[in-house]
Amino acid sequence: MTAQQLIDDASAVAVLTGAGISTDSGIPDFRGPQGVWTRNPAAEKKSHIDTYVNDVDHRKANWQRLAKKQIWAEVDPNVGHRALLALESRDKLHTLVTQNVDGLHQAAGSNEDLVVEVHGTTRRVKCLDCGDGAPMQKALDRVLAGEEDPPCKTCGGILKSATISFGQSLEVESLDRAQVAAQQCDVLLCVGTSLGVFPVANMVPIARNSHAQVIIVNAEPTGFDELATVIVRGSISDVLPVIVRANPD
Repeated sequence: MTAQQLIDDASAVAVLTGAGISTDSGIPDFRGPQGVWTRNPAAEKKSHIDTYVNDVDHRKANWQRLAKKQIWAEVDPNVGHRALLALESRDKLHTLVTQNVDGLHQAAGSNEDLVVEVHGTTRRVKCLDCGDGAPMQKALDRVLAGEEDPPCKTCGGILKSATISFGQSLEVESLDRAQVAAQQCDVLLCVGTSLGVFPVANMVPIARNSHAQVIIVNAEPTGFDELATVIVRGSISDVLPVIVRANPD
């Protein structure tokens, strides 16, 4: 069967997206051939939570970078993000699990209650001490006003974007929702992910063990291609609307 037919026959589709779905929005991936960390391994090492907590100069530089570029606020959803809305309109979407932190699924119109951001979001900040959160823009406004390393207004602790860095634990609730989605879906649609980041990549074997079909849409081979029912190579913006019938005849 084709990927389109599998989606047509499904009543509950779980989606797992990775960096590949956002590249057409101008956001580079991390582990692809031209990925950020592929080209600059040192950047990956600097993404560890210990570096952020213990190196104040690193924190200050990070805040300046965010305040000047504000990348999180300058990108728009692309065709791939919007195509997934068809699954909602067809009452097929069970859960949309994303490894991305850009918030583009919600910006495209996806139901926030159905989106699980397992690696957090750049659109908010969170205190590493008390856990208090706030919109990212409020922190950036403080940086632009002269605060080099803005502390938490509640407890004075260290503020950080509400993303999961290396060395930080993932949210248990998010992982539980991802696992349940993999167990309950008829089809698991993996889009733009190398399926090399765990534990979220375990959605694939969990889905297969629960007798779901697995569709992988990715430009490069993944670590779970052997478990896929259908593999689709090509531009996500080109093939995903066809698979989910975002533009029905």
